[in-house]
Amino acid sequence: MEFVKAEIPVLSNAKSHRMNPLVPLVLPLVNPVHLDLIPFQRERLGLKKGFLVCNSNCAVVGVVVPLAALQAKFGPIVECEVFTEQAISGAGYPGVPSMDLVDNVIPFISGEEEKLEVEAQKILGCLNDGATGVDEQAELRIGATCTRVPVTDGHMAYVSLRFKSRSRPSAKQAKQAMIDYQPELQNFKASFSGSGIKVFMDEDRPQPRLDRNTCNGYTISVGRIREGQKDDHFDIRFAALSHNTVIGAAGSSILNAEVAISKGFV
Repeated sequence: MEFVKAEIPVLSNAKSHRMNPLVPLVLPLVNPVHLDLIPFQRERLGLKKGFLVCNSNCAVVGVVVPLAALQAKFGPIVECEVFTEQAISGAGYPGVPSMDLVDNVIPFISGEEEKLEVEAQKILGCLNDGATGVDEQAELRIGATCTRVPVTDGHMAYVSLRFKSRSRPSAKQAKQAMIDYQPELQNFKASFSGSGIKVFMDEDRPQPRLDRNTCNGYTISVGRIREGQKDDHFDIRFAALSHNTVIGAAGSSILNAEVAISKGFV
């Protein structure tokens, strides 16, 4: 905040201030329109040039982009169960001790599940009419289990979800919704303008080693899209892969900066 108060625009990958009502929490493949909260933030903080924008937790990315695509076609999702397998690089430097992780899985990452459960509601929320805040998608309930696995880069998320409407889509329709998804980011002068989601038809994809660098790490890779069983509580299940140090971290901050420039905030 000292940089912000010194009239320096700050686009942060840090967890601090993500849930501050004055701070846009922007995943550029989903909600760049939330940057329009900046004028109100400046007004409240007495700023002329400075502002603070945050991007999301790395594990949230692979979940929220497919959710946004599905909600755009089939309406609100009210329940989501997520299990993640998160790469070593997500722990930062020096990371996880090798003797803890070689030939092992760590079934707990401090603070990670809580971030996944609340940040998605803000990202998928709507900027209110006066652009003075974000109405979070509070109806969406997410339960998360986050684990650390011996993979260098690339977070896997296994997602099961339930729509508010009981006319649930087929797996084929869900696949097409993700294939058709066009990020609003394409309307701005950003360095990435490709598809937000790559859908794999092979049953054994995506895989971190093969697919984490799809579109230079800026695209979410999704596979194993399938329907729940006839009497299953969940409607659709899928696996998603995101590059945690590109679209899940610095890459999102760079894209957010480019959108901010395109909107005239910098």
